[in-house]
Amino acid sequence: MSSGGGLELPPGDGGRQGDPGDVPPGAVSLARPMEIGAELDWGAEAWSEVRTRARRAGRAYIWLNLVEQRLRAVVAAVLRPVYEPVHGDEWVVAAAGPAGHEWVQRAVAVREVSRRKGYLLDPADDNVLSFLTLPQLRELIVQHWPCFEPYLDDRRDLELALDELEVARNVVSRNRALSETVLAQAERASARLLEILGSGASSPSADRLPVDAVEDLVGDRYADVVGVHSDRVRLQRQLPAEDLFGGARRLDAIGIGLNLLVQNYSGRRLVRLAESGCRARLLFLNPASSAVRRRERELGLKKGELSRSVEMNILHMRRVRARLRDTAGFDIRVFDETPRFTAYVVNGDGPDGLAVVQSYLRRTRGIEAPVLVLRGGGRNLVGGGGGGGGGGAKENDGGLFQTYREEFESVWLDSRPVS
Repeated sequence: MSSGGGLELPPGDGGRQGDPGDVPPGAVSLARPMEIGAELDWGAEAWSEVRTRARRAGRAYIWLNLVEQRLRAVVAAVLRPVYEPVHGDEWVVAAAGPAGHEWVQRAVAVREVSRRKGYLLDPADDNVLSFLTLPQLRELIVQHWPCFEPYLDDRRDLELALDELEVARNVVSRNRALSETVLAQAERASARLLEILGSGASSPSADRLPVDAVEDLVGDRYADVVGVHSDRVRLQRQLPAEDLFGGARRLDAIGIGLNLLVQNYSGRRLVRLAESGCRARLLFLNPASSAVRRRERELGLKKGELSRSVEMNILHMRRVRARLRDTAGFDIRVFDETPRFTAYVVNGDGPDGLAVVQSYLRRTRGIEAPVLVLRGGGRNLVGGGGGGGGGGAKENDGGLFQTYREEFESVWLDSRPVS
């Protein structure tokens, strides 16, 4: 078959591969059609990768949503009293001014379309401010910085954090793959922005274990558990002993040998901690008790091996206590009951409490047992009033943190002091 340009197409016989030498001179070679759907058969590895991407994007989206809602609340609190008395419901349009005329009119149009199509399910969203994006909210703040300056300390810090967040925002809004590095950057920038905007984590425990946006939104489903690790090694990668115990006002610990404290937090640091006012109560399993011998048999240890280890740990803590000017706030005791768990409760009497808890498993050493990280007090990531700024503090109504704290107190009452 010839075309108007004098080119000739080869025969369309799909059942024969054909020899290149069979194609007449001047013919146009056509690629064989691809099989539709050939790439749809994902394997386990492909599905795992996509799920990982979705989890990262979900976490980043939650952070972005928190920041955007808080920015709207801040913009409304500062600019509405300036423009609303004169311009009424059009105060956002007036605040945008000639420089923002194009994007604010686009937001107005999107709002009208959403109204007509019934997308506005919440009456609180029926305003132009709810349809402004993060860059547009930023533009309002920059344009009116003198109005915001009394409330926000450093414009440069604010803009740098927003620049960092913009990378993740572009990735999430376009459903692109989000790397672990960009996710970490987004979470760091979001936490910084919430802090600048007066709605950061109010609990001092956030200095040791920062409040996660996902924790704040779904944490009530899991009581006060904010971390689960398959063993103590993985725990210490995220929460080293220096971060857990450093700066503590109160430390209550119960276990067989308290290795997480004794072997990972130096005696010199413990002395400094106690001298700074930290009150410590340490409960060891009595190395002479029958419970130690049973535990040795469970773990397949030689007779006396575990008891000697506990004795050495107690001796080390006695040396620490002997170096203190005031030993009244550094109590060491032993108990004779069957050990059921080990727990380190930091600042258990305050809103910044944090606890690390492990259950004792048969034939599994403490360092290999699963670990729970519990946060005491209330969680309040997004504070402040007005607008979409967020909710108030969530009360801790009898979660696991309180359960283990009460258990510690019960064993402490039945224990014996170590001289």
